[in-house]
Formats: sequence, C-alpha cells, structure tokens
Amino acid sequence: MAALSKVDDPEIKRPITELGMVEGVDIAAGDGGSVVTVKALLTVAGCPLKDTINRDVTAAVAALPGVTRVEVQLGVMSAEQRSGLHETLRGGQAQREIPFAQAGSLTKVFAIASGKGGVGKSSVTVNLALALAKAGRKVGLVDADIYGHSVPAMLGVADARPTQVDDLIMPVPTPSGVSVISIGMLKPRRDQVVAWRGPMLDRALVQMLADVYWGDLDVLLLDLPPGTGDVAISLGQHLPGAEVVVVTTPQEAAAEVAERAGTMASMMHQRVVGVIENMSYLACPHCAEAGEDHRLEIFGSGGGDRVAQTLSQRFGYDVPVLGRIPLDVALREGGDVGKPIVDADPTAPAAAALQSIADRLDGRGRGLAGMQLGLTPTSKF
Repeated sequence: MAALSKVDDPEIKRPITELGMVEGVDIAAGDGGSVVTVKALLTVAGCPLKDTINRDVTAAVAALPGVTRVEVQLGVMSAEQRSGLHETLRGGQAQREIPFAQAGSLTKVFAIASGKGGVGKSSVTVNLALALAKAGRKVGLVDADIYGHSVPAMLGVADARPTQVDDLIMPVPTPSGVSVISIGMLKPRRDQVVAWRGPMLDRALVQMLADVYWGDLDVLLLDLPPGTGDVAISLGQHLPGAEVVVVTTPQEAAAEVAERAGTMASMMHQRVVGVIENMSYLACPHCAEAGEDHRLEIFGSGGGDRVAQTLSQRFGYDVPVLGRIPLDVALREGGDVGKPIVDADPTAPAAAALQSIADRLDGRGRGLAGMQLGLTPTSKF
C-alpha cells in the first residue's frame, strides 16, 4: 500500500490509495518470491487512461523486494464509491462553487484578452501555459473562446474527451503537464457549431470553472474570446479577482480595439497587469545571415506602447508592456501540428520572448483584490 500510495491517477493527479481506487491486494507465494494481485477500481468503465494506471501500478509493486510477478485486475467503481470520490474531490464544498473565486484561493488567475481576432491571442495563451509548466508550476488552461475554441488542437489533444465522474469533469492532461478544458471537448462532434447566446455562454463558463476538478493549481489561464461580449462580462462577475493581460499587434487598428478590451476589464473591477505585443516584427533573414539585426515592421510599430500608455493614464496605475513577440514561422507551425514553440524550439526568438513574459507573470504575487481577509474582531468598543 505504501508503494501504491506513490501512484497518482493520471487525470486527478492524486494517489489512487487516497481516492479509494485500490479495492484490495492479495499476496501469494510463487516460485522464488511473491505474486501480488492488485484489484484497482476505475472511476468509469471507459476510462481513457486505464493502460497508464495498469502500467504505473505494475511498476510500483514490481519494484518491491521479493515480488516476482504482478497482476492488476481492473474493476469499475460503484455509484456509491463514485459518490464518495466526488465528495473527496469536492472537499465538502457546495456544488457549482468556483474554487478560484474563494477567499482562500492561492491560484493566480490570468485572463488573456484581445480587442479583435487574428492577433494570435490563443497561440500566446497556449505557449504561456507551457512556459509556466516548464518553470515547475501546476497550470490549468480554460479555453473560454466558446465560438473559436482552438486551444485543444494547439496542444495536440483536439480529439481528446474529458472523463466524467457523475457530474464532475476531469480536465484533459497533456504531455507538457498542463491540464486543459474546452467547450470543444464537450461537444458530441468536433465539427459541431456552437450557436449560443448570453445565458448559455455564462453557463458554459461556470461549468468549466466549477464542475471541473482542477485540484491545487498554481496558475489558471483563460483564453477569452476577442472583444467585450458576454464571456468577458461573465468572467468579471464570477472571477473579479482575475488579472487581465491584453494582446495586441503593432498596427493602429488593433491597438485601438485592444484599449477597449482593457477598459472592459477595468469596468468589471479587474486589474490589467500588462500588454503583450504579438507579431511585433520580422527578423530579416538575409541580414541575419550577415550577422546584422535588421527588423521588418510588417504591421507597423508602437501599438503595444500606445495601449499600455493609454490604459495606464486611464486607470491611474502602471500597465507595462510585458514583451514583444516577433513573427516566427515556427510559432505558427507549432500551433498547427500541436507542438507549441516553447516546447518544440525553446531557443527560437519567439519562444524566448514568450518564456520571458511567462517569467514576469510568474513573478507576480497573488493580489488581495477581491479577497476576503477573514478577520474577526476579538472585542467590541
């Protein structure tokens, strides 16, 4: 049992012994040692990672001295056992309670926003999530872009489906360690169109925040839809303590609408912590071969600085430019094939810029805005 306590469920990320997934262990004498039979319970019959559980249990028990053979018998939890697991994961909290909105939450929540589409917001969000995970953080990613959900494909899990334990949903794990959930994973078919209006959008956002078992996250990133619509309003209502990062490109048209996205966040009493200028420039390949640093400003220049300056003046506090990400073919290719550039080519200039931005966000302390301090007076005067 001590060896099995070191085996984590691959989706829930907690020991299988703690989750009640070990029904029993039988030890019998064998030729030259002991034969151990482990009876393990899957949360649901079609658990997509049952082979991983089988392999990890076998490896953990086989490493014990005197064990010559390990047999794993996989069963399925009963309704009563799933209810107990549900209660364990919920920690006694009420249904549909968003853990990141609670006073005691230590998770940093960053909402990545943009004024318009096409500025690379989703690519930036995915790479920031992976960069934070590489730094040792436990990261969750919510693809809140309900209509344009592209995050699963960028992470290489476009066809993955989350496991559901009663009404509790497990986020989909990725090889990089980032746990992700997207409305695209909850649709019956990948090509199905989402045609929802305000109330349904709000319910979808709450479901991805409250009905998903995230565990203890260091950082939660939300990829918001572009603009200042229903999801941005719902996020402000449900997660007022979330900090907002605005993504723009250098041209004037993009900068102007990016300012609106930042202003919207402030209207919802959220703090804008910085601006990212994506597609900032293209390093001239011919000059690079000659050892010269010549940058082609294909989309103009100054957009990120303008947004940061305008928002700083409007809010009365400093909104910095967190970084400038150059145009890079590898950045686009990585998103297309599900291998983000911070993993596929970490030495690339775009990857280095993204890692630097992630480091700046990681270095931010958890703000007290929106948090209850839980102070109780000891006496009355």
